[in-house]
Amino acid sequence: MNTLATDPFIVYRRLTMNGESDTVGGLLDRASAEQYARWFKALSDPTRIQILELLARRREPMSVGAVVAEVGVAQSTVSQHLAVLARVRFVLVEAVGTSRHYRVNEACIECFPTAADVVMGRPAPNPQQPRC
Repeated sequence: MNTLATDPFIVYRRLTMNGESDTVGGLLDRASAEQYARWFKALSDPTRIQILELLARRREPMSVGAVVAEVGVAQSTVSQHLAVLARVRFVLVEAVGTSRHYRVNEACIECFPTAADVVMGRPAPNPQQPRC
């Protein structure tokens, strides 16, 4: 199965660039809805929002310890939250020696507002944005 061809964001972009819709019977297609639900679920915790905001503002890789120092919660908690954010690709992980550094996925900063727009029934602000 070609995941690029079925990635909800790519399908949405391709269809909107052609002036079509990715809805079935007036609704967002199921695959897109499931992807968006994963994104919104990843942001359903206030600590994850704080971590993502910190990484987005810094725009540079940070170790778990550095994130812990800024956010003020236990290292195990930060690690679990970073894992959730990494699963949906809001953050990217880099191996640095024996540790891991996390940075915001710049493509997601660009495309996530579009996902919110689509769910709220608004047209995408810019069909040329990169995919998450």
